[in-house]
Order: sequence, then structure tokens, then C-alpha cells
Amino acid sequence: MYTTTISVRKLIEFILRSGDIDNRLSSGGADVDSMQEGQRIHRMIQRRAGADYTPEVSLALTYTDPTEECAITVEGRADGVIRNSSGVTVDEIKSTYADVMAFKEARLLHLAQARFYAWIIAAKENLPVVNVRITYVNIATEETRYFNETCMFEELEEFTASILNEYVKWAVFDAKRVITRTESIKGLPFPFEYREGQAELVRQVYYTIYHGKKLFLEAPTGVGKTISTVYPSIMAMGQGMADKIFYLTAKTITRTVADECMNTLFSVGLKAKSIILTAKEKICLSTGECNPDACPYAKGHFDRINDVLFRMLNENERYTRELIIDYANRDMVCPFELSLDLSLFCDVIICDYNYAFDPRARLKRYFADESDNKYLFLIDEAHNLVDRAREMFSASIIREDYSALKTITAEELPAMSKKFARVYKAMTALKMTCDSLGMHSDELVLRNPETDGVVKALLTLYADMENFFKQERRSDKKKVYSKEVVDVVLNAYFEIGHFLNMYELVCEDYSVYAAYSETGDFFLKLMCVNPGGNLKECMDKAKATVLFSATLLPLQYHKNLLGGAVDDYEVYAKSIFDPDKRGLFIAGDVTSKYTRRSEDEYRKIARYIHLITAQKPGNYMVFFPSYKFAGMVYDIYEEEFRPLSGAETLKQSMSMDEAEREAFLARFRGSAETGAASAFDMIDMPVEVEETYTLIGFCVMGGIFSEGIDLKNDSLIGVIVVGTGIPQVCLERELMKEQFDEEGDSGYDYSYKYPGMNKVLQAAGRVIRTEADEGVVALLDERFLQRGYREMFPREWSNYQTVHIGNVAEAVEQFWKN
Repeated sequence: MYTTTISVRKLIEFILRSGDIDNRLSSGGADVDSMQEGQRIHRMIQRRAGADYTPEVSLALTYTDPTEECAITVEGRADGVIRNSSGVTVDEIKSTYADVMAFKEARLLHLAQARFYAWIIAAKENLPVVNVRITYVNIATEETRYFNETCMFEELEEFTASILNEYVKWAVFDAKRVITRTESIKGLPFPFEYREGQAELVRQVYYTIYHGKKLFLEAPTGVGKTISTVYPSIMAMGQGMADKIFYLTAKTITRTVADECMNTLFSVGLKAKSIILTAKEKICLSTGECNPDACPYAKGHFDRINDVLFRMLNENERYTRELIIDYANRDMVCPFELSLDLSLFCDVIICDYNYAFDPRARLKRYFADESDNKYLFLIDEAHNLVDRAREMFSASIIREDYSALKTITAEELPAMSKKFARVYKAMTALKMTCDSLGMHSDELVLRNPETDGVVKALLTLYADMENFFKQERRSDKKKVYSKEVVDVVLNAYFEIGHFLNMYELVCEDYSVYAAYSETGDFFLKLMCVNPGGNLKECMDKAKATVLFSATLLPLQYHKNLLGGAVDDYEVYAKSIFDPDKRGLFIAGDVTSKYTRRSEDEYRKIARYIHLITAQKPGNYMVFFPSYKFAGMVYDIYEEEFRPLSGAETLKQSMSMDEAEREAFLARFRGSAETGAASAFDMIDMPVEVEETYTLIGFCVMGGIFSEGIDLKNDSLIGVIVVGTGIPQVCLERELMKEQFDEEGDSGYDYSYKYPGMNKVLQAAGRVIRTEADEGVVALLDERFLQRGYREMFPREWSNYQTVHIGNVAEAVEQFWKN
């Protein structure tokens, strides 16, 4: 007999879904019941219920289907169980921003969930009758609406059996899949010969999973960090320590690397299912509007999806974007939703950070409940998660937007227009308070402002919008609204939902301020300065987490901002590269400091570039602090030094599309096509590459070419980094600095120095990608010689050589000779 376990919520949502996809009925990117305010409402109801009320009751029961082929254990947690003279009542609490007094009946999904809990209690306690109550509470007003139902045990048994019997084929399929996977993992070999230190790295990852910890892994390029984290995770899965592996990345190229890693494991005997989740906008087959009025794939999607899903699962093992689109097109279902459903039955899910961390995109099917999940998070290029998480957990509203919304909705939605006006009025009051303090324009900042009036106006507006979209969806609605009005209200709905969600998270890790934008618009922002607490809460949904990058220094800085605990593990993997194959040079007589920027300094940097690249023909990249800085040096190099060297030059532009980016990189890989020059500032691009050919790319630190690209062998033989990468001074950086100083950390280091050095390390890492590579790295800034910077150097940078404009050519020439 096959056995499986599923939560009541997941079972109900999977089997009972029907009809259309309609994002107009979602909660603005917020899972209301899991929000802090939603949890507060739950606790409030539970406290007020009295002594007869037992909150948060864990329940579980195993059901055997009539054929005795499968035993399904359903488990969950009832919000409350009431025991009094009226009998036993299961209470299911749902918090919302909608007008609960307008509800006519309880939603079937909510009712079904409560009925399952009632069935478990009745079966275990041999009760003939159990009552069910659905409690809806408005978050803003705390108004409460109850829907009661009395259930006979026979009715509950029939209801739950109908759903469980429908799930049997899925349970059997999944149980067989897990058995096949587990058998294939037994004796699964490591697919390569271990590099130096790699076997120890694999053991460290496995050890982390075994103990349910986090591992912060500084893994220099070439150590094989992808296979060294995926392989032990797969082996742990075979031992029952994990059900799913989430391989989380910031960029498409690293998702491709993870997919190739899975292919390698498949080739040596692994039998498992894997999927790459593609962003909704990149996989959408229609207009991007997820509702039945705009998209034929959304209309009736849930009526068709389970048949398509079951067929696809039985016919394939790996699920790529192309395969998913093919099935979705054929059967008229949403490809994005199909990919999410496929992931339920996959062992490895390769996806963007958003799907695990972003409140607006987090996969609720995995992370919404409190089940004891056996998930593993493998977070690639984890240094990128700091800024990404800050964006995810921050929110802002702009005063002028609400004036425009008031005008747009005035004719068709006059009542809602008045509520937009109230938000505008509240923001105006906040603006006047700020102005009265004597602060103006770019220097205006208000820490911890009185935002109650704004938030109350937003709450009232949000409830009105929820009711609007519920009425808008009804087939018997009397009024048809223009597409422009519906679109702007929907966008505002999502924006407000996110703002309210983030407002509930505001704590000492946030800076709340009001200011003027460059265009003069007044805005209120909830800025997440330290995302560590929010990330930790997300990572607590996993059994273990491995965060790895080639540039995770300083480790304690990243540990603090990425949700690490004192007892989480740290490993610095040894570089496999021969240090003698990389020349590391630091210029002690030049800098990118703002106070030293001048025509003479730009010319000296241009001369450095000429002297370094002249010692050996090949491909070089030069990374600058900004596009403006790059342009100044580029112009001097072109005029004074390019006639001497004959080198070809490329310059990264500010707005390069994907095709232009690929054409730029193709030049370094030697596969450019004639005519590609129009995409960039290129000079006399040759079709034939001669033996003495030199190509120099003028690029920007932190940009698309400074990380995530792999130029192996002779594709890149040198990197020159100009400056320490320190971000420009701005309002938000200064607020971060103040806050970190208040917390006892070095505000300057956390806000400027460490992020800057991370860009430097990433840029320098573009050269030397394989054991056979040889190349030079030149750091053009005297500040790199300061002790504070040298302490941030990777261990493999200990053999640097200090140079100046007079001896750099000789030093680089000698390196190449050796």
C-alpha cells in the first residue's frame, strides 16, 4: 500500500479548484491570513472567545481508499475548537480588508477546510455531530461576520471521502515517484573526479542539512560550487531528510548552470523531476492580464488544468519553458500556473529568489502554512540577495499618483474617487508637516513620521477596491467600466496591498521617511535597511539553507544581513587555481576619489590601461564606478592611446537590450557577426581576429558585464578595476549609515565600503574561470593598499604586487614572460 501525507489546505485547494484565473480577486500580493496584522486578528478572536475555546489545535487522520491501494494522511491546524453544552464547534478564522457584512455565504474552500477538521475530530472522538463556524473579520474595522453549519458525521465522511478519493490517483503517482527517486539515489556517484577540497565541501553541505542549519559558503570560482551543493542535497533527499530542493538564483544564466548540473546527475543514474520556473511576463501567451475578460487561457483554466497536469507528469521528467508552453498552448491553460502546479510534483525547483522571499511573489502553496516542511534552500550568488531583499521588503506611495487616480476614476467610480482624494489629502497633510520643519527638496527627510492618517485612508480605500473587484467579476453585474479605469485601479490595488503588508513589518530594521523625488513628487517610503529578520522568517520555512557565492566577504556582514544566526556555519572553500597564473597588481599612485577627479587623473588611468594591455594581445575588460567616469577615460584613451596601440574598443551603454548584450559578449568570444557594431560605441570591428588583436571593453562595476558571465580561456585575459566601487552618497545610503551606526555596526562599512568591495570582487572574478586560464587583475586605486581594504581581500589575493605608472608595464610584461 502506498502512503502519503498532505495538509488539509493544500488538498482542498488542489481538488476543489474550478473556473477562471482572476487576479482581480487576489489580495494585492499579500497573503492576508499570514500577514502580521492577519495573525493579530486571529489572536484577538481567540483571546475573546473565552475558556471554552482552544486555539491552534493540531489535527491529523489517515484515510485508506476503498481499493486499499493508498493511505492518505491529512493534517492541519484548526484556528480554534469550542467545547461547551452546545457540542463541539470547529472555528476557521479568515481576515480580510473586504466588507465582511456584505458577504452572503462562506467560501467553499474555507468551509471545506473546516469540514475536514470537523471530520477528523468526529472520527477520533466518535461524535455523531460536529458544528462548523467560519469567522470573517475585517482587518481595518474589526467587524466580524459568522457563518455556522451543523454537520452529521455521515455527511462529513461522505464529503471528505469524495475529495480524498479524487486525490488517490495523485497520491499513488507521487508515492511511486518518490520510491523511484529514492532507489536511484542509492549509490549515486559523484559525477566528476573530486577537485582538491571538493569532497570536504560536499561533506560540509551534507552536515549542514543533517543538523538543519544555515551554511554561509565563500566559494571561489572553479571549486564547483553548484554540483558541490546540489549533489549532497540530493543524497540527503535519498535519506529522507528533504522532500524538495529550491535552487534559488538572481539571474537567468545561473539557472541554466543549475539545470545543466541536474542533467549531469541524470546522466549518472538519478531519476527525479526538475523544473525551471520562468517569470510570468516571460512565459505569458496572452496580454499579461490574468483575468477571464482579457485572457482566453485564464478563462476556465481550473476546469482543465488537472487533466493537463496529470498527462504532462506522466509523459516527462524535466520541465523547461519550451515544453510548458507547448502543453499550455495545446490545452488552453495558463503556462505560468501550469508550471507552478508541476512544481508540486518536482524534486528540484530552479527559480528566482522572488519565489521564496518576495511577499508579492512567494509561492503560497509551499510557504503559507505552518507545516513542518522538509525543504532545502540552495541560494546561489547570495551576495545579490542583500539588495534584492531590501527591494522586496520595502514599499512607497507617491502623493501625486493619488491626485491622478482621483481624476481618472471620478466619472465612473465617484465613491472610490473620493477615497483616492482622502489618501491625497492625508499625504498633503504629511507634506505640510514636513515643509513646516524647514526641510526642502533633496535634503528633506522625516524619520518615523506620523503616518496614521495615510494608513487609515489606505485601509478604507483598499476595502472599497476589494469589494469593487468582487462585484466586477460577477456575471450579472449591471455596469461595464472602461479598461483604463479597471487597469489603473488594479495596479493601485496591488501597490496599496504591498504597502499595507510592509507597514505591518516595520520595526527597528526599517527607516520610515518622507521626501521629494527628483521630479518634485512627494512620497512616503518604508525602507527595509536590514532584511535579515525578514529573510530569516522565510528561511525558517526550510529545513536547511546553503548560501554560497564567490564574493561573500566579509562573512559576518553577509551573515547579519541575510538572516544568519550565531551558531550557523561558515566555510571558506579553498581556491583550486595556481596563484602564479594570475598577476595581481595594485596601483599606488592613482584613485577614483571624487576630490581627485580631474583631466590629469583621467589621463593617468587611460595611460595605465594602455600600458597594461600593451604587454600582451588579447581581450580585456575595464570596470569603472559610473558611466560618466568610463566615458571620460574612454574619450582620452581613444584620442591619445588607441592610435599607439591599435586596440579595438567597446563601451557599455546605459540601456542595452538582451541582443546588444549578447553581441557585446560575442566579440569577446570571437563570434561577432558583421554589422553588430551599431548596437554599441564600437570602432572598426574586424571580422577576422588576428593573432596580435587586442580588444578592450569599457564597462561599469555592478553592471551586466561585471558578474554572471563566463569568459573562459582566451576570451578574457585581463581585468582592470578603477576605484573601490563605493556607491554614491545619497539619502537612502545615509539613512542606512545612521541606522547601522545606532545598532553598533560600522555604518560607513555596511552602507558604502562592503557593497563597493563586493562589486570589485565580482568584476575581478571575470578573469581566471578555469584551471587552464592565465590572466592579470589590476586594481587602480591607492585605497586598496589601506589595511581596511586588504583585510577584505580573498585569501588567494595575498600575492599582490604594488606598482606605479613608471613600472607597471615592466611588472605586467614580466608576469607574462614567467
